[in-house]
Order: sequence, then structure tokens, then C-alpha cells
Amino acid sequence: MPKRARGTRKATISTEPNPHDPGVEPAARRARALGELRADPVTVGTAEVRVGTAGWTDPTLTKSGVFYPAGTDTAEERLRYYAGRFSLVEVDSTYYALPAPPMAERWVERTPDDFVFDVKAHALMTGHPTDARRLPPALREQLGGSAEAKRVYPQDLPDVMMDRVWGLFRDALRPLHDAGKLGSVLMQYPPWFLPSKESVAQILDARQRLAPLQIAVEFRNAHWYAEKVGARTVEWCTEHEIPLVMVDAPQGTPHSVPRRVTVTAPSLAILRLHGRKADTWARRSTSVGEKYRYLYDPEELRSLVPDVKDAGREARRLHIIFNNCYGNYGTTNGLELWEELKL
Repeated sequence: MPKRARGTRKATISTEPNPHDPGVEPAARRARALGELRADPVTVGTAEVRVGTAGWTDPTLTKSGVFYPAGTDTAEERLRYYAGRFSLVEVDSTYYALPAPPMAERWVERTPDDFVFDVKAHALMTGHPTDARRLPPALREQLGGSAEAKRVYPQDLPDVMMDRVWGLFRDALRPLHDAGKLGSVLMQYPPWFLPSKESVAQILDARQRLAPLQIAVEFRNAHWYAEKVGARTVEWCTEHEIPLVMVDAPQGTPHSVPRRVTVTAPSLAILRLHGRKADTWARRSTSVGEKYRYLYDPEELRSLVPDVKDAGREARRLHIIFNNCYGNYGTTNGLELWEELKL
């Protein structure tokens, strides 16, 4: 065996846990240290601030001992428990499958009067592809042979079918809206959705189609925020009173957008926190779980408080959504940030 050259050091492998991905048990300990509290709405500046997470049924969250108590096994039990810990949730399942009114009616029945849902728009409504097999049977029949394709884009569908998609989505959320429990419909546009007259026309069309529901927009392309275009984006959203979602996300990738305090609609501001896992943010092959598998540390959470306070001076309502949806990372961080905002 060749001898190691004098002066060189033997390579070592660090055994230190990753502070941003320590596992569910360390995250659970942090949550337990706060007690069995509920993150009720809190006033920051002029804003009623709510904190919640993106979803309550992710398989990594529903595993035994992660967030839900033993015996909390049904959809109803989980939503009731979640609503006992938070006053806000973002529904992400509607991105993958169109909702139906009975589902929204159950959400209304299973949550307290002060509970609010933000709901993510279906993929087809923001230019993303969707799995044709998850469309309602009536729409699959209209697709005919195209329904056998795994992925279909909006441009693959006739206009009359897209009209039906919008109508089904809007009508399904009416029970939430009528009960005063709908915050907004999140229009999260894809990275290829670039600033243009056609794009802003699409946003206005979305607002008209979904009226009287409130929409909010999130962009995944930095061109919307660059120099003069960025200023015009803010002006345009302000002019039309459309909330431009503020984001905390990884920086330095092709899909990165800056974190800026931007309140474009005083009635509602939204901050979504995606974690800061830059190595997987723009990688197309990464699963959703791995992409958002990031636990904010206490110092990172404290650094968000000034931005929340700034937004709270301009908005009447502020929704903060933790989209670092792996295990209990989002629920733990949500409770921790709420604790910081109370101080």
C-alpha cells in the first residue's frame, strides 16, 4: 500500500447532523418545547396575521408520531386536529385534482369559525401540465384518446373544456367563500411564464373567471422582478389590487426570485416560505418532498420578523404559509415563527 505523503491529512466524513434536515424527532422536540399551543391570528401593525402550512395530509406528515397524536387516522380527525393548532392552511391537493363542492363543505364543517383556507389553483389554470387520469370522468370522456396520455397541457384541450375546468374549480370553492373561510386562490405560475402583455392578460382573465373569489399570484421567474420590469410588476399588481406573493426561497438558481416586502393589495398580503435548499430547487428530477425538505433554524426565523412587521404596516390581513412540507418541518417552523411574532 502506498504511503500517505507527509503533510497531507486523511479525509474525514463529518458526522454532524445537518441543522436544516435533522429528522422529524429533533424537529418534534423543538415543537414540544413550545407546548400544546394554537397559532391563533395575531395582530402585527395593522394586519391580522395568520400562520399555517401547505397542506395537512402529506404522507411524511401523517406518519405515526410525526405531528398527529396516535389514533388520529381519518381525514376528518386530521383536519380537526390541525385546525386546533393553526388558523390557516393552504390546500395543495387542488393543484393535482379538481375539487368538488362536497369536499369544500366538509372542510367548512370540520374547522372552527375563525379558520381560513388558501387554495392552490389547478395545474391547468396556470399553464402547467396535469395527469389526465386525475381529471373528472366527464372531462376524460371529452378527451377521448387523449385521456390515455399521462400528461396534458392546457393547449392540448379545446376552449370549451378549459372553460369547464375553470367553472368546476370556482363552483367547488363556493362553500368556503360563502362561509367566509376562503382566503385566496393561489395562481402559482411556472418558470416559463414570462412578463408580457399576453401574460398579464391571462392573469386578468383568471381574476374574471374566478370572481368573486380573491386571487393571488406567485411567479417563479426572476424576469418579473428585474429592474424596470420589476417596478412595473408591482405597479400593475397594485393598480389591479392583486396580491403579489412574497417568497422566501433558495437564491442563486435559474428559478430564484428575490425576497422583497411588497404589499400590492392592502386587503391581503401573502408570504410563502419554501425553504432554502438551493441544490434541489431548480433540479427537475427532484421529488416534491426532497425539494422542500428544509427546516429553518431559529435565527433564520427571527430574520423574517422585520419583513413581517413591514408588511403588517401596509396590509390588513397577512397570511404566512410554510411550504417546507417534509414531515413536521413546516408545522414546527410555523409554531416557532408565530411565537416570535407574539413577542
